[in-house]
Amino acid sequence: MAASPQNPAASAPRRKVSRHRGEGQWAVGHFTPLNGNEQFKKDDDGLNVRTRIETIYSKRGFDSIDPNDLRGRMRWWGLYTQRKPGIDGGKTAILEPEELDDEYFMLRVRIDGGALTTRQLRVIGEISQEYARGTADVTDRQNVQYHWIRIEDVPAIWERLEGVGLSTVTACGDTPRVMIGSPVAGIAEDEIIDATPALEEMKRRVLNNKAYSNLPRKFKTAISGSPLLDVVHEINDVAFVGVRHPEHGPGFDVWVGGGLSTNPKLGVRLGAWVPIDEVPDVYEGVLSIFRDYGYRRLRNRARLKFLVADWGAEKFRRVLEEEYLGRPLVDGPAPEQPVARWRDHIGVHRQKDGRFYVGFAPRVGRIDGATLTKVADLAEAHGSGRVRTTVEQKMIVLDVPQDKVDSLVEGLEALDLTARPSSFRRGTMACTGIEFCKLAIVETKQRGSQLIDELERRLPDFDEPLTINLNGCPNACARIQVADIGLKGQLVLDDRGEQVEGYQVHLGGALGLEPGFGRKVRGLKVTSDELPDYIERVLKRFQAERTDGERFAAWAARASEEALS
Repeated sequence: MAASPQNPAASAPRRKVSRHRGEGQWAVGHFTPLNGNEQFKKDDDGLNVRTRIETIYSKRGFDSIDPNDLRGRMRWWGLYTQRKPGIDGGKTAILEPEELDDEYFMLRVRIDGGALTTRQLRVIGEISQEYARGTADVTDRQNVQYHWIRIEDVPAIWERLEGVGLSTVTACGDTPRVMIGSPVAGIAEDEIIDATPALEEMKRRVLNNKAYSNLPRKFKTAISGSPLLDVVHEINDVAFVGVRHPEHGPGFDVWVGGGLSTNPKLGVRLGAWVPIDEVPDVYEGVLSIFRDYGYRRLRNRARLKFLVADWGAEKFRRVLEEEYLGRPLVDGPAPEQPVARWRDHIGVHRQKDGRFYVGFAPRVGRIDGATLTKVADLAEAHGSGRVRTTVEQKMIVLDVPQDKVDSLVEGLEALDLTARPSSFRRGTMACTGIEFCKLAIVETKQRGSQLIDELERRLPDFDEPLTINLNGCPNACARIQVADIGLKGQLVLDDRGEQVEGYQVHLGGALGLEPGFGRKVRGLKVTSDELPDYIERVLKRFQAERTDGERFAAWAARASEEALS
């Protein structure tokens, strides 16, 4: 099992240090902090900052916050300072952090597996209205993010959230972040296995556990028993994917080392089949390998994907089995490729109990607290009081009797939350963007919403599955490399030679059927104003040149640069 929290490297053998500093791996004796982040984590565990927030900072105000707490440890409780209004994207990489910081925070509510009750959703909506100027974005990791949060209000917000079983603990920071899961776990007719018991046990073991609160970097987890592969497992640090073993039955295939950002890598299979009751052990083992062997010298090489790339799957599995589990894992099959055109659960679908679930699409994940409370009302009136968020910035109402489906769909439509979206509304995602994010260079949310309207007007009959992902910077929070059309925000030159907001274009990325990263055409950049023209032009060429049944990603991989320009 995992090493002792008192001595994180206790279960790992000591190895000869080949370089003076090495990579900062604890398991080979490198405990001396090699950068400022490692130093502040050694000085005080990030989980401890909550006490200072409650007893000092919330009472004395923003100016009383220690800088290492402000831009470091407060992330362990879901808090990031947001971008000061009025700072253009050209200054993002120039200004010092204190010049970019506003005196307000983004606060992230972790929603593991996307699972919410209507009571919880209503409280999220009420907090949004009372403390966050109505903001409540649904993210592509099933969380909800507030903006405009004052430090003075954080203890009251925590009390409200925790009163209904929600938390912001390790929603950010170098920690095990939210565990994403199938939003239809336990209810879908085609489910291979319900992963809910494993997810709940994983949470119980690691949340608020100081054995895992100082990792080299963030750690992303996915688990799903759906044949739709609905949790983007290929781009998580660890993922458990539902499969049927020919001898042992339903269980999970284990993947490690996925991640995007500026150095994207797809996860690799360990070739191991794990029964559901052993998933938490394997999860802790992978998490502990990252803690003990992960690279802590350079922040841009500290994700698990770099260790996996250096070790390979065979060595990673061997270390997991020999040093952390103390037993071999069973070899198992790979997941079958999904056959569905979409994996987002949008629309009306029959559950295994004969009732229905209804998935609907907010615009690029942007929603407000008042609308969330109305969704809670609709879900209570039409379902059993259960709702879900998805990894596509969408939402689902569960347990709807057949005779209430139409009424629910109509009620959602009245809130501009359609269960029958166009391909553009359904497939467009956007990160936070320059409105609030200190790393962003361009605007994304409003641009994405406007793009949906314009493409619906220009191409009303386009009905192919298509993902358009807008990101405000190179860090890929909106998964640009694996979108059909990925748009990476940067400043570009317009026709007059002036610097304006725009995007570098990635084309033909995909997860699921044929996972891979999008193609970049040399010099292909578009201004924000040119986006509708450009996408309309490319999609018309796709329609004219595609073979029967060919998906956009396949066409983009073979198309000429002229066709993609």
